[in-house]
Parts: sequence; C-alpha cells; structure tokens
Amino acid sequence: MVNSIERKLKKQGFKFIIGLDEAGRGPLAGPVIAVAVCIKNLESRIWNFEIKDSKRLSQKRREEIFESLKNDPRVVWGRGMVSAQVIDKINIWEATKLAMKRAVKHLEKKFGQELPANKTALIIDGNLKINSQFFEIPVVKADEKERLCILASIFAKVIRDRLMKRYHKIYPQYNFQKHKGYPTKEHKLLIRKNGPSKIHRRSFQIHYS
Repeated sequence: MVNSIERKLKKQGFKFIIGLDEAGRGPLAGPVIAVAVCIKNLESRIWNFEIKDSKRLSQKRREEIFESLKNDPRVVWGRGMVSAQVIDKINIWEATKLAMKRAVKHLEKKFGQELPANKTALIIDGNLKINSQFFEIPVVKADEKERLCILASIFAKVIRDRLMKRYHKIYPQYNFQKHKGYPTKEHKLLIRKNGPSKIHRRSFQIHYS
C-alpha cells in the first residue's frame, strides 16, 4: 500500500515525517544529490497523477512534476550536495549519508526551526541510516511505495540532471548533457580520449575502462 509507513508514523504521533532519497550514487562524474521532502498536512492531495519513482518517468514528466510542486506551500523540501572531490575523500557511501544530512538541515532551515527529535521521523530509501537525532526507517524501494520518497527521488533526479547539463557547457568534450555522468559506453570512451575532468570521481577510476 502506497504511503503505508507514512500513515503508521502519523498514527504513532510523529508530527513531521520526511522522505529522503538521492540521485548520483553510481555515476563516474559529478556530485551526489540528496533531497528531503515533508508534506505539511498528511491528507493533502498534492497530485492527481500516477505515482511512479523517478526512474520510471520520462525526463519531461519529471520536470513537469518538479515545476508544479517545487513552490507548493504544502511541500517543504531541502537539498544536500556532496562534490566528487569529497566523494573521493570519504567514499560514496559516506558521501550519500552526508548529502542526506545536509538535505534535512536545509529542510529545517526552510521550516524556520529545528524539528523536534521526538516528533520527527525519516523514511530513507535504501538500506542505510544517517545517524541523525530523528527516528529513522530505511526502506528498500521506498521510492516506489512512499510518496515522500517518490517526491524526493523526482526532485533529486531533476536537480542533478540540470546541474550536469550546466557542467556540459564547461566540459562539452564529455557530453554530460546526454549521460549525466553515468558509466555509459560513450562516456567511458570520452574519458579514455580526454582523460578525467575536475568533476570526475578518481576513486571510481577502476570503472573508467
């Protein structure tokens, strides 16, 4: 059932329920982006379209959803980013957790207050915890089942794709606008031809060939 965990948490007395997801864990270049999403009223009908995670939507549809909801007063969201250089220093697993922590902090800033630890819960897509002060529930494939994580997935994907398009203007020789830094055959060929750029993850070098 979609939103089942969200509803259970609400019944347990949690006032703030946040969905967390990331985009960019697997690419060879660019940052990892995490987004935290909270809907002020659980019963808000914020969409009238089919629920799908970002990977099952077209780029056009993701953009439409993002544009329609990014400034909706019922939706509070925050973004966290960790660069390729930091990924190389602390590894992608720790970088993902750091991006998620930053996303939650950004969300709190938009709320204009620190969220109460005993009334706030995080639904995290995947099998990781970020060791926050809040109650955390990791859920595998939450981006297919929980609307907060679905929204977080869509927002993170759109934000990262747009960033990679901007990087394409700086490094056109890698065609980032097409593959967004993921390890496609074309991308690997362009790395071998041009060498890695400043936004390539050197710790992922084993995957370049």
